[in-house]
Amino acid sequence: MASVLLVDDDPAIREILRAYLEREGHRVIEAESGAEALSRAGEADLVVLDLMLPELDGWQVARRLREAGNEVPILMLTARGEEEERVKGFELGADDYVTKPFSPREVVARVRALLRRAGHRDRMVYGPLEIYPEERKVVLAGKPLALSKLEFDLLLTLAQHPGMVYSRERLLDRVWGGDFFGVDRVVDVHVAALRKKLGDDPENPRFIETVRGVGYRFLGDSP
Repeated sequence: MASVLLVDDDPAIREILRAYLEREGHRVIEAESGAEALSRAGEADLVVLDLMLPELDGWQVARRLREAGNEVPILMLTARGEEEERVKGFELGADDYVTKPFSPREVVARVRALLRRAGHRDRMVYGPLEIYPEERKVVLAGKPLALSKLEFDLLLTLAQHPGMVYSRERLLDRVWGGDFFGVDRVVDVHVAALRKKLGDDPENPRFIETVRGVGYRFLGDSP
């Protein structure tokens, strides 16, 4: 999981991109101005940067980041598709660009490619538990765990938002898909199997806690 700084003064654009990026497993940091972007850039593995910002525009933000020695990958969002604009962005240190209107899935794909190019290894760490979303691999105390597809998807969904309570219905929708028509107790069966592989005691959980009458949540700090 990477930390993505999303810089855009349009809350609607931030909302939809945040949803897609979080679904991909990323932590999203939001900024609505150039000054806020500069103050939070040190937290990010990648910056998605709109050019048309109040006060400090995207050009100035990119220039200041590079002048400060920050080599974080930058994906620019621009309403202009002219070659001159693209060249200017690359000269200022941008690594890629997307022209508005864009597909959120294209933005996610370009983020993924830039992170891979930068050598970012996608990993979520919670104590002895390591989750590798792209490789679909889980390691516990240095040893790989053999999880089924559903068990891995269930663990990843819970671990992406530690502390958030997921109802059985929401887990069915996120993990099994909206076309699943079985009973929601199937979630309990898979959680029990997952806990067994994690060595997790339901009465004294380290990773997955039961919230009685509601569902489940993952324990631990954000990676």
